[in-house]
Amino acid sequence: MEHHWIILEHPSDIGVEARGDSLAAAYQHAAEGLMAVILDSSTIQSTQERHIVLTASDHEQLLVKWLSEILYLYDGQGFVSGKFEILNLTATDLRARVRGETFDVQKHKPKLDVKAVTYHQLVVQETPEGSTVKVFFDI
Repeated sequence: MEHHWIILEHPSDIGVEARGDSLAAAYQHAAEGLMAVILDSSTIQSTQERHIVLTASDHEQLLVKWLSEILYLYDGQGFVSGKFEILNLTATDLRARVRGETFDVQKHKPKLDVKAVTYHQLVVQETPEGSTVKVFFDI
C-alpha cells in the first residue's frame, strides 16, 4: 500500500509530512502518519468509532488540534485510531469520524511515545496540484 505521508527525522523530535488531493485528505494522512509513529498501525481493526468536532483560529491551529485529539484518544482514552474520515473542513472548523479499537498491549506494539504535537516548523499548504502539511511531535 502506498503511503501519502513520510516520516521526518529531527534531532530532538520526529515529524510527518503528508500530502493529499485536498487539505482534508492531507489532514487524514497526517493522522495516519502520527499513528504509524506511535505503533504498528497495520494491527488496528476498525471495530469502534469516535466523532471529533473542533474549532480553531486557522488551518495551522486546526491541524495541531486535530492531531492532538488523535493523540488524546490514544493516551487519554486507550483508543487506537486506524481510519480517519474528515467529514467537513473549513478554515476554522473540522468535523471527522475516526475508526479504531481499544488499545491492547499484546496486539498493538508501541514504537515511540509521542508527548505532544508542536507548532515547530508547522506547514499547511494548499496549491492547485494538491495540499501538503508538515508537523513535528515531541517525543
